[in-house]
Amino acid sequence: MEYKSPVYNVISVPIEKIVPNTYNPNAVAPPELALLYDSIKEDGYTMPIVCYYSKTDDQYVIVDGFHRYRVMLEHQDIYDREQGMLPVSVIDKPLSNRMASTIRHNRARGSHDIDLMSNIVRELHDMGRSDAWISKHLGMDRDEILRLKQITGLAEMFKDIEFGKAWISEKEDLDDE
Repeated sequence: MEYKSPVYNVISVPIEKIVPNTYNPNAVAPPELALLYDSIKEDGYTMPIVCYYSKTDDQYVIVDGFHRYRVMLEHQDIYDREQGMLPVSVIDKPLSNRMASTIRHNRARGSHDIDLMSNIVRELHDMGRSDAWISKHLGMDRDEILRLKQITGLAEMFKDIEFGKAWISEKEDLDDE
């Protein structure tokens, strides 16, 4: 079967059926958010919101496009003009892959909140994703992953790894004399 990108199947979804994800570390400053509003007001929605459809909740969970979604929520003129409908492109991937997709989309164009990025690295680690997987799927080098792990608590993330005794404390050294 030939691969077909999700963007070729954009659907119109009522904003009430769309919910933000719980892990997006992207932040947009007020001037850029105002510019996004102006862009949507002048040009309309030119890019769909990327979502995962949750059958159990009958909701579309945002993977990318939170701020385009937010513009409609916060601006009645946009909501009215679009009749409360957002263009949505649906992807069907497990949570860890959706998290990686969110990060790839964001990193390609913006900045991230460090604490939230650290939490994502921790969550992916807790899901059993290796540093190599995180590096490959989030576009991070190993040093960046290590720095983010340090923020959320390095000891907790390495609790199951056995380390050799690389040094002797001064107290142990004095006890041997």
